Amino acid sequence: MGGEKKNILLTGGAGYIGSHCVIECVLAGYNPVIVDNMANAWPESIKRVEEIVGQKISFHSIDLLDKPALEDLFKKYTFHAVIHLAGLKAVGESCELPLLYYRTNVGGTINLLEVMKANNVTQIVFSSSATVYGSPQYLPLDEKHPVGQCTNAYGKTKFFIENIIEDLCSANKEWDAIILRYFNPVGSHKSGKIGEDPQGAPHNLMPFVAQVAVGRRKQLKVFGTDYDTPDGTGVRDYIHVVDLAQGHVAALKKLDSKPRCKVYNLGTGKGYSVLDMVNSFEKASDKKVPYELADRRPGDVASCYADPSLAEKELGWKATQSLDKMCEDLWRWQSLNPNGFQSNGENHGT
Repeated sequence: MGGEKKNILLTGGAGYIGSHCVIECVLAGYNPVIVDNMANAWPESIKRVEEIVGQKISFHSIDLLDKPALEDLFKKYTFHAVIHLAGLKAVGESCELPLLYYRTNVGGTINLLEVMKANNVTQIVFSSSATVYGSPQYLPLDEKHPVGQCTNAYGKTKFFIENIIEDLCSANKEWDAIILRYFNPVGSHKSGKIGEDPQGAPHNLMPFVAQVAVGRRKQLKVFGTDYDTPDGTGVRDYIHVVDLAQGHVAALKKLDSKPRCKVYNLGTGKGYSVLDMVNSFEKASDKKVPYELADRRPGDVASCYADPSLAEKELGWKATQSLDKMCEDLWRWQSLNPNGFQSNGENHGT
């Protein structure tokens, strides 16, 4: 990439997915700028990213609900594009605190889009979720599958934001957006320096499995053993977080071709059951993961996996990392950092 490096704003860039996206942006020749309110991230993660890439990363502690702070930021930098990852993401919590989720996720996005518009920054990559599909009507899920029948407030915020971005692109021909619907990111950077470090009990399967293996939790609960799946447990599409991050860089490059508004699934196209994941992790870690079988949770579906062929065709992107690699990298992160970023004795960012 000749000339001056293009500034890319990453909202939520200190979080699990965001920190991996920052690394891939640097490797692709961009200059990433992180904005994060540190509600679900650690300052240590930014230091570790700087160690990995060998350079300082610009970071600003800003909440997207603080519009004046965002406006000041856009006066400091000329941004080529925005990767918008920031948002609350716990499905269960979203059902208990829907107003918080709507204000934070939808309200924060509207602030961001308004400030972008005022500063003539008209390219955005939005991290959406496969939750917008609701209960699958058919599998694998392609981008034409109906959306909006979400089973929780978190999924609805993603669906509403997709609509807002689509309407913005329709009304303003200079805008271009790529909406990425993630499936289930797992694993970590091969260095083991950064990874998923959830606050409190993990909401996702694999961080929980890793914490059991490292001795932080007693056992795993497997919810639902009578699904219509090969072993009776729920089947999901797990994608290595580095593959996912590389998908964001592919999306950034696609924006330069003025695609208007496009939607892509980021997944592997393969479904793995809960017990597949446990077995693979036991192999990678050489640890037993004790588990107990429990009843299904309301709202959970039997199977959910992607058809990622459109991203391969139009973005030139394809997930390449295997299930074993996901588990090996997750175990490296967890075993080197048994208490996550707190292993350094660091206090949580505020």
